[in-house]
Amino acid sequence: MARIEHPHRTRVLAGTAALLAAAALAACGSTDPATPAAAPTTAAVAPSDAAPTEAAPPVNAKLRGFTTVKELTATADLVVRGEVEAAGFRVDEVLRAANGAAAKAGDRITLTGLNGRVVDMAHMSKLEPGQKVVLYLAKDATAAATFSTLTGDFGVFDVTGSDDAAVATTRSQAMAVTGLLAEDPAAAGKGFRTTLGQLRAVAAQA
Repeated sequence: MARIEHPHRTRVLAGTAALLAAAALAACGSTDPATPAAAPTTAAVAPSDAAPTEAAPPVNAKLRGFTTVKELTATADLVVRGEVEAAGFRVDEVLRAANGAAAKAGDRITLTGLNGRVVDMAHMSKLEPGQKVVLYLAKDATAAATFSTLTGDFGVFDVTGSDDAAVATTRSQAMAVTGLLAEDPAAAGKGFRTTLGQLRAVAAQA
């Protein structure tokens, strides 16, 4: 009897194992793409549904460093040559006026940085009576005939005369342009010297 029952028992066990294997596969999920288990996980949020990022605040184009006289001139509302006085600034020459700014030779204008009265003292030297300078200015939106130099000392050139050959030198070495029309990285931190005639020429082309 043992010889007859053993093969039958083996076939039963083999069938049971096959059924268990099929059940295990079913429990793990089919590889059929139609089933949820195999569906691609493309639930990413569409660009239109993404949370909007906060826009960066606008940068005031007048409050920055400048690399060339051309760039400085194009940004200024007013470029003037004249003399610092105790109560203001006497305009001897207007090299350029833009964006609604106006002045003429003989005018007195107010400088917000005169005699150290300026918000950003770290970037502005003291303008003393008697100093003869070319100033690159930004107009005050709240007060007529009131201006501030562009980014502190970037907007100040000391001059020694009034003809085209007069020397014009940046007030600061660190806060200064490095070239007339093109930047010269090798000149950074050394100040910049040119002539009044060249400043006039750049202003005329701006």
